[in-house]
Amino acid sequence: MMYGPWGWWGAGMMLVWLVFLVLIVVGVVLVVRSLSGGGISGRSGSRALDILDERFARGELEQKDYEERRRLLGGR
Repeated sequence: MMYGPWGWWGAGMMLVWLVFLVLIVVGVVLVVRSLSGGGISGRSGSRALDILDERFARGELEQKDYEERRRLLGGR
């Protein structure tokens, strides 16, 4: 069974290029995600703390409730 004019060598080189292109695409995606603030860890905990801080600043929470919830969320 032949794969183009170069036989198995051509098929192997095509596979190497395919792997190379996939690695480039994965690298670009990871760089873009890390620059945009996304990424693997995310900011969900930080967003929850931001909302909690806003509610406390508006007076929706008492200080005791605020401190308890902040402690549960892992804040300072």
